[in-house]
Amino acid sequence: MKFSELITRWNTDEGRPYKGRLIDWDAYNGDNHDIGCMCAQGQLLHFVGGWLPERLLNTGQREADAETAKLLNISRAHAVLLRRVNDRADGAPAIVLEKPGAVIGNQWSKLLDFWWHLDGMTADHWAAAGGAAYKAGWHDRWLFVGGAARVAAGDDVAWAMAWSAGGDAAWSAAQDAARASSTPAAGDAARGASRDASGNAAYASNEIQGAAILREMSVPFFFLPALGFANPNNIPARPANYGAQP
Repeated sequence: MKFSELITRWNTDEGRPYKGRLIDWDAYNGDNHDIGCMCAQGQLLHFVGGWLPERLLNTGQREADAETAKLLNISRAHAVLLRRVNDRADGAPAIVLEKPGAVIGNQWSKLLDFWWHLDGMTADHWAAAGGAAYKAGWHDRWLFVGGAARVAAGDDVAWAMAWSAGGDAAWSAAQDAARASSTPAAGDAARGASRDASGNAAYASNEIQGAAILREMSVPFFFLPALGFANPNNIPARPANYGAQP
């Protein structure tokens, strides 16, 4: 089954993917074309990526996120967003790939640029980002700046309804993806710094979403600079073939 055919199915009530796991093994009937027992990522990995059902059963979520990102040429955070939207009670995962702005807001393109950049950071970069934020006193700014960014995002009338429906979708996706790639192997201090950095990535995503209103409120960017960018305009563009259909 082709990628485009899966997307078409996802947009129908009958074709909604399974929720919660890559595959519901109890419901799987041994037919490699059985589709209803697999989540969105599971269907992509099986039908497009060629994974056997047994591999879906025995693969951890972090690996599935990473492999989905590679398969679709998207960021890991974007792949996590696909999973999280799929698993919502009313989840319609096709929109994450076709119209991401309906889920993460009108700054979706710059947010995808940022998430792509995160995938290229090394463990040392993550540890440095966490340490830099800590030294700057981010604990005192966490609720203020992060909270202001969320309020700013939610106050954007053009997509307030989507934000309300999506909740913390962008924050959670960025944190999940950053946590998976930022934890170095050595040292409690380094691990602590990388955990701080994953939180910074999540709140930086909120800052991007609410950038215009943050400026209106004269609230300075804080989490983005911890990741190396003075403001969203400095984030390099993702590649032209981002999200190209497999």
